[in-house]
This record gives sequence, C-alpha cells and structure tokens, in this order.
Amino acid sequence: MMQSLVSAAIPSNEGTISTVHFEDVLEKNWSVLDFDKTNSDEEHLEKIDRIISSGKIVETSKVLVSVGSEDFVDRVVDSSPCQQLLVVHDSLFILACIKEKYDKFKCWQGELINIPDKWTPFDVVFLYFLPALPFELHQILGSLAEHCLPGARVVISHPQGRQVVEEQREKYPDIVVSNLPEKMTLQSIAIEHSFEMTDFVDEPGFYLAVLKFNAN
Repeated sequence: MMQSLVSAAIPSNEGTISTVHFEDVLEKNWSVLDFDKTNSDEEHLEKIDRIISSGKIVETSKVLVSVGSEDFVDRVVDSSPCQQLLVVHDSLFILACIKEKYDKFKCWQGELINIPDKWTPFDVVFLYFLPALPFELHQILGSLAEHCLPGARVVISHPQGRQVVEEQREKYPDIVVSNLPEKMTLQSIAIEHSFEMTDFVDEPGFYLAVLKFNAN
C-alpha cells in the first residue's frame, strides 16, 4: 500500500526519484505539525483561514506550500480553488497521503531552494513551517525572488506562535532547526530581495508575516 502511495505522490517523470526502498527511508516524527489539542478546532481553523486569506488566492493562482500539514493543505484546497498547487515536503509519507487525495496537484520531495523551474513562477507561497527549513532566510527569499511573479505574496506563519516554536525546537531538534524571524530582521532581508512587508503579527498564540514581491 505504501509503495503504491509513494509512487503516486512522486512520479519518476517529474524529476524526483524512480525507486523507493522503504527499508532505507527513515521518516522523521512530523507530529510537530499537529496543532495543540487544548485549543478548539474552531479556533485553529480561524487561524488557518486567516493565514490562507493572506495569500489572496484566485482561480488562476499557482500556489506553493512548503512543509505544510495535511490539514493545512486540505483547507487550502477546500477554501481556495487555484490553477496549480505544489506541495514541497521532506516526508514521503505526508506527500503520499496528500497525493492520494488530490491527484491533480503536484507533490515534490526536495529542497525549497531547488524547486524545478517547470512549476514556476508562483503567485502565492505559504511557508507554513519555516523553522523546519535548513536554510538561512536570505537563501530562502533569494530563491523565491527567482521563482515568483511580480506582486506574488509570501506568507510566513505559525498558528500557535513563537513560544510554541521554541518549545518544539527543544522537543524536536532534528526537525525544528530555527526560530521564527523577528520583524526587523525579516524586513531587512526581505528588502534586499525586493519583498515588501505588508502585514506582520507576532502575538502569543499566532504568528503571521506577509511579503509582497516587487520585481524590478
């Protein structure tokens, strides 16, 4: 069953891998993406909807989701029809589960900064779990600047906020490798790569930063 799922999620003709030997695959514990059950489902969905609405997706949008949970991808699909959705993740299992549900959308196991050009440029980018990316912020925004359309929106978020990320980093050091960027740091690096910060929220229990790409 898992073999067939991964074959569906990552077809060999899309430039990824052609053979998967599961005895060689060590999946990390991605339960870090599960939301805090002490919060109500309704409250969590309101935060997710706020994140998604910040992307301003329209039917012609080409959307990228980096390190998203299955629940987040489900909500994007249900609430915001788009032309193309690409999900990038380290987890073969999560990609397989997403691809099984949404065969017409793209799933890719690889590094965010090395996304194949054939799926670009993007109108909307969700960096749903930025602290899981093993790259410097300037590398990430530099790469996105090469793969975004003028006016594209990059949404950096965490529906539980900075304190939870710091706790997750102590508990899951193999997955959570950095913290969420401070406002001045993010703003400075964004400007270097032609992004303008249009919204920033750093509250207990919620983090949201929205960058708009102003191409030369």
